[in-house]
Amino acid sequence: MAEYKFFTSGCEVVGESILSLVNSIATGKDTRLQILKKHGIVPEPGKWYPQQPFLNAFKEIATSIGSHTIFMIGKAIPEKVQFPPIDSLKKALQVIDQAYKMNQRGGDSGEYKLSEFDEKNKTAVMVCRNPYPSEFDRGIITAIVRKFKPAGSFKSDVILDTTKETRSKGAESCTFKIFW
Repeated sequence: MAEYKFFTSGCEVVGESILSLVNSIATGKDTRLQILKKHGIVPEPGKWYPQQPFLNAFKEIATSIGSHTIFMIGKAIPEKVQFPPIDSLKKALQVIDQAYKMNQRGGDSGEYKLSEFDEKNKTAVMVCRNPYPSEFDRGIITAIVRKFKPAGSFKSDVILDTTKETRSKGAESCTFKIFW
């Protein structure tokens, strides 16, 4: 599977998640709403929408505004949602999957898997198996790392591992190296 292609039919996305995309950054909000409407989505809280039309709209948004804005939208998402009490970066990275699954239902919508976590060397690896663009995932992970990194960690970085399969090249997952 590649970016913007659902894994199984029947997957849906909740309106709050779509509204997070719309409200993530002020610039271009009306354009994002117009594109969603063009694809049959007028997002409302509590309402569920088929995933593929949302992915089609997401692709048009990405194509019309660029990957940097998709990264910025992803980065803003964790600031718009509530987190349970979290006392470590490791738990925060693990919660991404739980939050994702709360906003998707029906069929296989994918997952976020923390496959490595090395607190001593301040590194981790996250595998994102979902149909969303890699820059969106990189933005989400970047925001989580910045928000929950341990005291004394001044820098952080999230890098797409191009030695592994990527969605932009037709795979169904992307792997990110995380440093703090």
